[in-house]
Amino acid sequence: MKTSANSFLATKISFINAMAEVCEAAGADVVALADAIGHDERIGRKFLGAGLGFGGGCLPKDIRAFMARAGELGADQALTFLREVDAINMRRRTRMVDIAREQCQGTFIGKRVAVLGAAFKPDSDDIRDSPALSVAALVRLNGAHVSVYDPQAMDNARKVWPDLAYAESAVEALRGADVVLHLTEWREFRELDPATVGDVVRSKSIVDGRNALDPARWRAAGWTYRALGRPRA
Repeated sequence: MKTSANSFLATKISFINAMAEVCEAAGADVVALADAIGHDERIGRKFLGAGLGFGGGCLPKDIRAFMARAGELGADQALTFLREVDAINMRRRTRMVDIAREQCQGTFIGKRVAVLGAAFKPDSDDIRDSPALSVAALVRLNGAHVSVYDPQAMDNARKVWPDLAYAESAVEALRGADVVLHLTEWREFRELDPATVGDVVRSKSIVDGRNALDPARWRAAGWTYRALGRPRA
């Protein structure tokens, strides 16, 4: 029952992230779309948060285990759609890297990238299959200097990703940054004052990987705000 429940939740998350891909192509807003379809009581708004996708020790593992078990039972065709659920989820990470690269004028070489978040979800130190750390590692692999900060997951992140640089605070992570990536929706990050932190970065550019920040507030403080599945302005 657990694997089927988690597979359903993963499918719902990947559905809205697939809609985010369509919204980006059409210039539409996936948050407005999620709000609209979430009013349907048959669907509901929970787990329709478009963004960087799911991680952790349950959903990714369970959908793959469910597919394997279905294969053992001779019912593998019944769950082939879960392969696309998994693929959509992983594409969110590479799309985040692509948008960050665009904000760095097409290259990470010589650029400083601030990563806000290491845990796979807020209020946790769990970094298992963390989308935030996956993105941070990909950005570093492409030539950027990456500075990571997370309120609780720093020690765990250092053990698994020792090659990344870690800051002692969000402000320290942002210092001199060419682009800021918001990857775990901690309350501390949502409450950052864009006017204040704008004084420490090199370029006022932020990519909201969780659609959790207020675009109007950041843009009013002079920031270029980008997000997965949302219009540029």
